[in-house]
Amino acid sequence: MPEPVKKAVSAFSKKPKTQEAEEGSSVVFEAETEKPDAKVKWQCNSKDIASGNKYAITADGNKHSLAIKAITKEDANVYAVIAGGSKVKFELKVTSKPEVPVEAPADGPKESIVEPEAPPLPVAAPTEAQTAAPAPDAPPAEDGQPPDTRQDLTGLFTEKPQSGEVTVGENITFVAKVNAESLLKKPTVKWFKGKWMDLASKSGKHLQLKESYDRNNKVIYTFEMQIISAKPNFAGGYRCEVSSRDKFDSCNFELAVHGEWAYCWNIVLLLYVLVCLNVQMSSEPDVDVWEILRDAPSSEYQKIAFQYGITDLRGMLKRLKKMKKEEKKSAAFLKKLDPAYQVTKGHKIKLAIEVANPDVDVKWLKNGQEIHPTGRYIFESVGNMRYLTINHCSLSDDAAYCCVVGDEKCTTELFVKEPPVMIVKNLEDQMVMKGERVELECEVSEEGANVKWEKDGVELTRDESFKYRFKKDGCKHVLIINEATKEDCGHYTVKTNGGESMAELLVQEKELEVYQSIADLTVKAKDQAVFKCEVSDETVRGTWYKNGVEVKSDARVNITHIGRIHKLTIDEVKPEDEGDYTFVPDGHAFNLSAKLNFLEVKIDYVPRQDPPKIHLDCMGRTPESTIVVVAGNKLRLDVPITGDPAPTVVWTKGEKVITEGDGRVHVETSKGHCVFTIEGADRQDEGIYSVVVRNPAGEDTADINVKVVDVPDPPQAIKILSVGEDSCVVQWDPPQFDGGQPIIGYVLERKKTKSYRWMRLNFDPYPDTTYEAKRMIEGMAYEMRVYAVNSIGMSRHSPASQPFVPVAPTSAPIGLCVDDISDTSISLKWRRPERIGAAELEGYGVEYCKEGNEWIPAIEGLTDRTSLIIRDLTTGDKLQFRVRAYNMAGPSAPTTLAQHVTIREIMQRPKIWVPRNLRQTLMKKVGDTVNLVIPFQGKPRPKVTWSKDGEPLLPTFACVRNSDVDTILFIRKTDRKHSGKYDLQVQIENVEDTASVTLQVVDLPGPPEALKIIDVWGFNVALEWKPPKDNGNCEITGYTIQKADKKTMEWYTVYEQYRRTHSVVSDLIMGNEYIFRVFAINLVGLSPEPCTTKDSAYIQKTGIAYKPPSHKEHDFSEAPKFTHPLVNRSVIAGYNATLSCSVRGIPKPKVTWYKNKMDISNEAKYRMLSKQGVLTLEIRKPCLFDGGVYTCKAVNDSGEDVVECKLEVRPRYSPQELEETQNRAERE
Repeated sequence: MPEPVKKAVSAFSKKPKTQEAEEGSSVVFEAETEKPDAKVKWQCNSKDIASGNKYAITADGNKHSLAIKAITKEDANVYAVIAGGSKVKFELKVTSKPEVPVEAPADGPKESIVEPEAPPLPVAAPTEAQTAAPAPDAPPAEDGQPPDTRQDLTGLFTEKPQSGEVTVGENITFVAKVNAESLLKKPTVKWFKGKWMDLASKSGKHLQLKESYDRNNKVIYTFEMQIISAKPNFAGGYRCEVSSRDKFDSCNFELAVHGEWAYCWNIVLLLYVLVCLNVQMSSEPDVDVWEILRDAPSSEYQKIAFQYGITDLRGMLKRLKKMKKEEKKSAAFLKKLDPAYQVTKGHKIKLAIEVANPDVDVKWLKNGQEIHPTGRYIFESVGNMRYLTINHCSLSDDAAYCCVVGDEKCTTELFVKEPPVMIVKNLEDQMVMKGERVELECEVSEEGANVKWEKDGVELTRDESFKYRFKKDGCKHVLIINEATKEDCGHYTVKTNGGESMAELLVQEKELEVYQSIADLTVKAKDQAVFKCEVSDETVRGTWYKNGVEVKSDARVNITHIGRIHKLTIDEVKPEDEGDYTFVPDGHAFNLSAKLNFLEVKIDYVPRQDPPKIHLDCMGRTPESTIVVVAGNKLRLDVPITGDPAPTVVWTKGEKVITEGDGRVHVETSKGHCVFTIEGADRQDEGIYSVVVRNPAGEDTADINVKVVDVPDPPQAIKILSVGEDSCVVQWDPPQFDGGQPIIGYVLERKKTKSYRWMRLNFDPYPDTTYEAKRMIEGMAYEMRVYAVNSIGMSRHSPASQPFVPVAPTSAPIGLCVDDISDTSISLKWRRPERIGAAELEGYGVEYCKEGNEWIPAIEGLTDRTSLIIRDLTTGDKLQFRVRAYNMAGPSAPTTLAQHVTIREIMQRPKIWVPRNLRQTLMKKVGDTVNLVIPFQGKPRPKVTWSKDGEPLLPTFACVRNSDVDTILFIRKTDRKHSGKYDLQVQIENVEDTASVTLQVVDLPGPPEALKIIDVWGFNVALEWKPPKDNGNCEITGYTIQKADKKTMEWYTVYEQYRRTHSVVSDLIMGNEYIFRVFAINLVGLSPEPCTTKDSAYIQKTGIAYKPPSHKEHDFSEAPKFTHPLVNRSVIAGYNATLSCSVRGIPKPKVTWYKNKMDISNEAKYRMLSKQGVLTLEIRKPCLFDGGVYTCKAVNDSGEDVVECKLEVRPRYSPQELEETQNRAERE
């Protein structure tokens, strides 16, 4: 069996107490341990504290202290001191009054001086402390409070909704306030009735849910639930839940709805009659009506009030409202289950109860069904304790549990909290071609977890077209898009209750494939020429060109596009139709080319001796007589020549004769033509080509200028000029070689540093060399690269830029103001920016300028404080000041003072601000420490003077320390001589202010004087004494009187805090001899020494017989008397009827009922009732023969009384109806 729980013995003899301090001041918490060598640890919000700039921890023997300097709002937390197994919690409350210095604690062991110019140090925001349900055998908390049984609460509520009561038809409002200072997003609040009913869907006529936001402090959200025109079924238990990402808090409250009494008119009338007739209660056994009303539902109040004669209905409701329901002590349970428990999914929880009988058997129920022991449910019985352990809790364990012992039971609710689902593997950016399948995949921390998919902030669902499909595979979640389109571009987000991940999807047009290219054609005059090609995309359109000039449809030329086939048809070909034909698909950087050769049949009548001639025209050339060819394409120069005999042809480039030595070069000569071809032209093939034709009759020469155009070189020098919250500005240099064609623009791509996928930022060429990229994720590292585009195509990509992180500058600091000013300096203060962003705040830059001049830095570098003193300024200058916050993105927008400031000291009259606790007499014990901090104002610095009872204070008597804003009077160890009136004077030149503080040092009183025995009689002794000469400098509050038997000399206390100086000690034992002593008591305590009687008192053995007085007993008997008579009644046959009256009499009279003077007490047809003097005769389904005279007779020993009435029983039908019914029955 486990050992019984023992009450924890505190390791502290003195515990720190909760204190209140103002911003900018310091505070000291003290603790004393029982043992001088005990190790002490200090904590803030359950985290250990170490000495540093913020905290000062000291230890001197068994005295320990924690000093907190430069207090800010963030220091308002729960602190704790730990020694051995003892832990004491205390709080620091911070008030915001920067102009009034903080009062130091009066009992601090050390001096506390406030430094006015010391700015508050930045302190990390406190984390929400989570508490778990304690074990059943855990020791009580150090401060005596019951242990907190709530589990995993983050403490988000600053104000919880309280239980309330409302009358039917009236309104009531429940308010919950949430502190969102430590939350990353707006909290979500849900209201429930019972366990599962979400009230958000019930809003309407009777229920309204509201929320508001405090725009002053910007951290408090207020949520309200207003119930309008309450109904009885609105009563019950409610729950309010608040959540924000992985933080959660909830609270329960009750609503009681009381019935409206206005509609009970008949009952009120009857009660009014009873009052008028002075109804009295009979002498039945007393019943506690309020006990019955307290435990009854509100719907039963009317009936109970009528039964027990309560007439003031509204007074009854008020009294019930004030009564406190005291829970009846259970006979079976010594300790019941808590109202609710909470456990994290996958963890275990132990429910414990304590029963009165250690041998009793218990049953555990879950949602009303009995639980049997299994591997997950374990039952334990240890002495009077009964345990139910649930291992590996799942959502199915979220239910109501009940423990049954005999006829009694106790219930609780178990809430299973799912741990936040974290995203282990993030989504990746993707770029796909139009029509391809897209799979966005992520991995979460828990199998089977629910996730939500969004596109550009809109939730995705399975629509009828099955465009989006969601797939789960263990911890993997996949979003599938079957055929991607341009509309699918955007940002996709997957969200869980523990985080989210975002990726961008870009959809590009598919690369065009050529199934059939156009071919060279040779046609005769009047024939038809058809150029035909086939591409992969039916929707792609294109343009036909002849020698670089667009071809238009006319009577002979026909352009068609059917499906994937594009055709150019030329009817009745003519010589001028000869040339290079090109098809260029729209939106694609390639083309298809072919040659149309015209074959002309003619008879040559040229004389046999004809000199050679080259026939060149503009065919195949630009207007500048230059032939342009795209790098990689075939260069074909077809030159018509004549001459007889056939001339020889020589091709040259510069001084070099071109031969067919290179595999790319082909030279052909036929009758009438010479053809020069280069396969796969490149940049080195550019230049002037010369063709020379010779025969015996002469020669001819022609020059052809060839220009090879290509895609440009990659851009150079990629650099990031600036970054923003979700953007950056990138700049680059144009490529060194533009490819022979002007640069049309640039295409940019970016990728995350840890990813391998590049995302295109623009599809249309961007003309400038500076681009602002947007839609990035703040805090994520990226790289950029650039492509150059000309009319030929796109270059290779540039080298990637240096990695960069999009970060926005912070918002401007707020609240810039002048804190203090003198002839040569100024003190400024401000508050942190509202928005910091992903990057850490590096510091603040402060600048100033004269009117019309440039801004000058006030200090070198940055300051991390929110205040600054700027010194060495010129008296009389009018200056303007501004502050900017800096992070890695640069400076924020500046915050500037509203107007210029003149550097000169501002005069201020002296004024003393005496703290409230020093305006009355300050009382201290001898040996205590006095530390008085009294703030004042005045400029320039005033002269401070202390005096006591008109005499200046000596340094050996008390220590005085002064600053610009306060003065401290410090007495390390007080004595009785320190009592008196202390005067404080603050003076500037001839202007002064004074204040006084009265100090009273008290000590233990002296012993009383002249204690003597005045008289002894029977078992009594009379004592008398005088007050002590030394009252300890304070009022004597009483005396402690003790007695001792001379045989044993053991002292026993007779009276404590006895205020008179004479007393009678009674109940002494006969035959014993007694002595007495008296202690004096004041505010400090008992006097160290008592005053003892010199003589003793002997109690004689003979006593006095006591004869009690005789009294004649009063006769309370009373003859019966009817206070409410019977009333004549007329009833319908077949319906129950009642006759009522009321009677009083002592002793209780015997009641007998008669019908027509015959006793009907034993008749089964009649039922007699008697309740609190109200007599009722119930006649069950009377017939016509039950009519007559009914008599009620009441008899007791003192007499009798009789009351009677007539009862008429009417038939259910009239005689005519009855006769018709009989006739109808006879006919049938």
